[in-house]
Amino acid sequence: MQQSRKMVRPSPIVRNPLLDPSLYINRELSMLAFQHRVLEEAANTANPILERLKFISILDSNLDEFFMVRVAALLAQVDSGSQEIGPDGTKPVTQLASVRKEFSRLMKEAQTCLEEQIIPQLSQAKIHIRKLSDLDPIQKQYVTKYFHSTIFPVLTPLAFDPGRPFPHISNLSLNLAVLIRDKQGEEHFARVKVPDTLPPLIRIKNSGKKAAAEVDLVWIEEVIAENLEKLFPGMEIVQAYPFHVTRDAELAIKELDAEDLLETIAEGVRQRRFGSVVRLMVTRAMPKSILKILMSNLEVDPGDVYRVADPISIKRLIVLCSLDRPELKEPPLLPSTPTAIGASCEDFFGAIRDNNILLHHPFESFQPVVEFLQRAARDPNVLTIKMVLYRIGRDSPIVAALLEAMANGKQVAVLVELKARFDEESNIEWARQLESEGVHVVYGLLGLKIHCKVALVVRREGKSIRRYVHVGSGNYNAVTAQQYTDVGLFTSDEEIGEDATDLFNYLTGYSTKKDYKRLLVAPVNLRQRFEALIQREIDHQRKGKTGRIIFKMNSLVDPGIIRALYRASQAGVSIDLLVRGVCCLRPGIPGVSDNIRVRSLVGRFLEHSRLYGFHNNGQDEVYMGSADLMPRNLDRRVEVLVPLLSPHLILRVRKEIFGGYMADTVKSRKMLPDGSYKKVYAPGAKKVNIQAELLGNVTTKG
Repeated sequence: MQQSRKMVRPSPIVRNPLLDPSLYINRELSMLAFQHRVLEEAANTANPILERLKFISILDSNLDEFFMVRVAALLAQVDSGSQEIGPDGTKPVTQLASVRKEFSRLMKEAQTCLEEQIIPQLSQAKIHIRKLSDLDPIQKQYVTKYFHSTIFPVLTPLAFDPGRPFPHISNLSLNLAVLIRDKQGEEHFARVKVPDTLPPLIRIKNSGKKAAAEVDLVWIEEVIAENLEKLFPGMEIVQAYPFHVTRDAELAIKELDAEDLLETIAEGVRQRRFGSVVRLMVTRAMPKSILKILMSNLEVDPGDVYRVADPISIKRLIVLCSLDRPELKEPPLLPSTPTAIGASCEDFFGAIRDNNILLHHPFESFQPVVEFLQRAARDPNVLTIKMVLYRIGRDSPIVAALLEAMANGKQVAVLVELKARFDEESNIEWARQLESEGVHVVYGLLGLKIHCKVALVVRREGKSIRRYVHVGSGNYNAVTAQQYTDVGLFTSDEEIGEDATDLFNYLTGYSTKKDYKRLLVAPVNLRQRFEALIQREIDHQRKGKTGRIIFKMNSLVDPGIIRALYRASQAGVSIDLLVRGVCCLRPGIPGVSDNIRVRSLVGRFLEHSRLYGFHNNGQDEVYMGSADLMPRNLDRRVEVLVPLLSPHLILRVRKEIFGGYMADTVKSRKMLPDGSYKKVYAPGAKKVNIQAELLGNVTTKG
């Protein structure tokens, strides 16, 4: 007899409610929402007109990079047939459709802002962007002469016919698609690249009737289009229309040994201009016949074609910010320098021994960071300098100090991150120069990008050795240090010094060390320690104590960290997040994130500092450094966060940065549960512009 089986009910599948896709905002759409906040500053009439021009130029440049990297990645996923679903529950094809729609809306708003607000206000300030037809005879004569003497010699018309292939259109190039007719009545296509080696706006010599301060300008592509018969003599110019191409700029890097990596990246930079086309921008007036030629030969799908108003490339307007019109700009940046480590400080290292020193750039000068390395290069007691260089910039005083140290017999070891996107070429040049001078240069770790900002100086003091460390949130770049808000810490704390030594051993040698005493290092211990710190606030709250978290960062994307913050909110922990750009967390959802508030601040300086505060039941802990809360930062990059050990520095961050930014009512936006943002300011409320106040230049401008 067959034995009867006992019926067993399957266990119910318990779904984690915090995995619900409705709790997450799409990363790409959140990035476009940030670009919209940049556009708001371009439209803000309280900003000086050349500052508004700067913001709209930055917007256009940001969108170029967005397409080169983020949209290119989406297109690659769609082309491969990927059905991968993001935390927000959307597939690549759905994301791409949403991105295209939102970009078109954003671009339309930007060009409306430019045409209806910025250009008329520029004109009121006697800066006129003219049409050639609006010029007087003397001005037209000047433009014609300029074309013949300066523009014509650098132009290269490229024909397209059975004997000549379609010319290569390089990444981010502005071009003219020209249709010409020969004497037999046959039409031909040609391409003329608008040279990027010449000013995009030609400043016209004014006639004697105009005031000296008055500026008349014309777009270079309009001047070229007006003089095409000089390029095609004996031919009839039928039509000419500008177009702009954006290509996939991600480098496919095959990491071998250091020498191969250098050459691979150098070759990748050279090949970047040949990537597949991810965006073709044309004017609304371009006829379908010419567009068809471009689409066919550039292998562009209809969805990647965007019809926009002229001018196509708005970012070129940034050149006007160099005009000598201070009344049309923000007041000059005059950063302060703490007297303890100013240029007149005789014992720079003694000042750091006496106190940990926190610098808040650009409100405080970046020069002490340069001075730190220059003093180390010249100090006979300094034995070794080690540092990480990510985005160095050109004419770097940092590199000059390292070369001086090498010349003075110091041991110098530098990790140059060659994979710093769009800075690869500059970093390759610096790496080769440093190597040629005998500096120990390391190019990075297999599979990881080195993004931390750390400098270590080893100094002989009597019979002992002392280590001095600088940890920053921003790059060792003296130019961007005047444009971004960042923080940097000088310390001679023994345990931080030991950790820094272990970190460099990890970066330059073989080390699997995981027990750092003070530093949080990704991908070693940062994620685990961060989640533990959030859990500690939850535990405090559940025990009837006060749970409190406040973070300031560029991006919040990592699903694991977002879920940890949701759990903290559900436990009653009060959470404030200052997120400049992408935020995939939804605040204010009942039962999930009703204890979380998110703000974003877009102002004169690009917010770039990363600071993480935990109340710890009254024993506040604050960490600062290079890491954003994104999967790449936590898992695929080497990042460093350092604790602020001095109570006076923790208090300063709480009041000046956390408190100050939360109090801002002029440049702050509040994030709503649907992912949109609204201005914080309410009529009748006190106006607080934290960036202006930190400059000591208090203003109520909105």
